[in-house]
Amino acid sequence: MTKLLSIRVVAILIGIGLAVTVLFWSLVPGVIAFVTEGQAEHLPYEEPRDFDFSFDGPFGKWDVQQLQRGLKVYDEVCSACHSLKYVAFRNLSELGYDESQVKAYAAAKQVPGIDPNTGEATTRPGLPTDYFPSPYPNNVAAAAANNNAIPPDLSLITKARGDGTNYVASLLSGYQEPSAELLAEHPEAAPGPGLYHNPYFPNLNLAMAPPITMDGQVTYDDGTEATIEQMSIDVAAFLTWTAEPTLIQRKQTGWPVLIFLLFATVLAYLSKNQIWAAVKPKKNKKSD
Repeated sequence: MTKLLSIRVVAILIGIGLAVTVLFWSLVPGVIAFVTEGQAEHLPYEEPRDFDFSFDGPFGKWDVQQLQRGLKVYDEVCSACHSLKYVAFRNLSELGYDESQVKAYAAAKQVPGIDPNTGEATTRPGLPTDYFPSPYPNNVAAAAANNNAIPPDLSLITKARGDGTNYVASLLSGYQEPSAELLAEHPEAAPGPGLYHNPYFPNLNLAMAPPITMDGQVTYDDGTEATIEQMSIDVAAFLTWTAEPTLIQRKQTGWPVLIFLLFATVLAYLSKNQIWAAVKPKKNKKSD
């Protein structure tokens, strides 16, 4: 009996030790990040602006023309540095492009391939089944070309940032010089070498140079005026689609499900009343 009790005590102590170890290792990265990024957290960055997107709200839907404009901005501006590794060319058919247009778009891109004669790595024209290629062969090349900062993949960027769609649109259209008042109160907010001031970025300075620099940088096929803000909004909408292509389908499915659940709840309530209608509660007799 004493031996069994000792084994249980040892097992409990081992369990507590493992729990403390896991808790310690889960907290250490957060503490380090808090200490190293504490300077950035107190800087007065701005919350994203609230733009009006067609897919907002429970009844929202995609603006297909806007998504096509956003693809054009990504293609002519963002793709020079950022990849879309989770998006296949064939997915563009969801934006209103027919099969021939998708094939032509894919064929205009060079994707990694293998030379069948030598077995060496090479490039080839893309196919609809291929995914958007990365502009760099690896992270080392990406960092070398971008002041040691690796440009993030944009496939899921609007889900990886708080208020992602508004954040992307605000960031792209928000580059500016820091104000004299800001620098007087926070001298550390001055952008260092190779950095650019943006009030919507948490530490106010980032390594990405302004990608959209002037009105008319992209020519829209539908005649929409391509202002800096318009291009920022359009590419933010496109990146929302790449992150959540089934967003509208989920919203459209949600309403029938809610109606069904409401109907089922009413039926369950009526059934309960019907089943228990014949059962009368017994009255407690008072003792004399």
